[in-house]
Amino acid sequence: MLLLLGLLPVRAQVDPVRRELVQLGYNQTLVGHAPLSGYAFYYRNQPGVIRSNWTLRLAVAPVYLDSELGIRQTLTPHTDLGLGLAGGGFADSYNEIRGGNFRSAESFTGHGGEVSASLYHCFNPTQRIPLYGVVRAAAHYSFYDRDHDTAAGFAVPHDQATWSLRSGLRWGGGEPVIFPALAMELSLWHEWQHRTEPGRYGFQGDRALETDTHLFWGRALLAYTLPECGHYFSLSLTAGGSASADRLNAYRLGAILPLVSEFALTLPGYYYQEISADRFVLMSAAYLFPLDHKQRWHLAVMGAVAAVDYLPGLEQAGHWHRGVGGGLFYRAQPWQVMVGYGYGVDAIRSHGRGAHSVGVLVQIDLDKTLEALLGPPSPFRSRGLFRLFRGW
Repeated sequence: MLLLLGLLPVRAQVDPVRRELVQLGYNQTLVGHAPLSGYAFYYRNQPGVIRSNWTLRLAVAPVYLDSELGIRQTLTPHTDLGLGLAGGGFADSYNEIRGGNFRSAESFTGHGGEVSASLYHCFNPTQRIPLYGVVRAAAHYSFYDRDHDTAAGFAVPHDQATWSLRSGLRWGGGEPVIFPALAMELSLWHEWQHRTEPGRYGFQGDRALETDTHLFWGRALLAYTLPECGHYFSLSLTAGGSASADRLNAYRLGAILPLVSEFALTLPGYYYQEISADRFVLMSAAYLFPLDHKQRWHLAVMGAVAAVDYLPGLEQAGHWHRGVGGGLFYRAQPWQVMVGYGYGVDAIRSHGRGAHSVGVLVQIDLDKTLEALLGPPSPFRSRGLFRLFRGW
């Protein structure tokens, strides 16, 4: 089953733009056996819900919900408050991938729920590119269980609560879409996580969950569409480090699923979350060439390279990982669809190095779709069913 794997857990501001989207993403490996990698969710951002300064952000997947109520100008004219609630099935599941092999006997299911409170402060309200400071406190509870393939002698972690505190600075940003037409971001982040039930698990306690973990990372991003010819490019650089990370909270790189999290660490051709890193630097780029005069069909090419220091216990030969890919991208008013191929140059498989995958990304803008279906000539525009789905 496709599900939300961690969509946009923190935003750097209360989004003032109405959005109603359906997002789908799926990667299928052509070499080796990998865990399911995909997402499917309905995303809505609704300013002015109930009160004029309230904004509801909602992401609904088949078995998961992620929501936040944003209240603008709460503490000061430039400080917003966000109150979040999230949770559901399979959100905290873990898949062990070691040496290019998916080890289902050492993988397990996790379900969880979370409440959070965030402050978003704009330091330069008169400037065109906003600089936001973010502080977010969260309480998360995880329930772990065995999969049907989990080995009989493998003990899953104890159910437990995790407290976290994230702080960061973000200058600029980008829209939550597949290829934002224009985006620029420089950001720096720190997150502290504290577990209430650390300890040993696995085969006779051969692996550990740490009590306290510190994560540090930053991102530089630029995306731009040339206005006359319609060519599009994006460049990004993401780097991160950690102190006392473990298997469940380390940085994990792989696959092409750009909306799987706020800071998706993509590597074309690799399994989703194939590489577990203690420290990393990831550089990626994409370019889209229009193929027709209406600029609906595009040829997409992309690539990524990462330098990795592995999490202890998940090391492999070599610290560099490269992936390249391409595909066909279609964009009309309500639709964006990409069908692509990825090649993991340095991915380890049974035959040696090199892995192949195919994938699909779909975005449907429901506002634009309903406008096309229910335009002014339609006699159904004001009927109750339409109000039920469109009115808040």
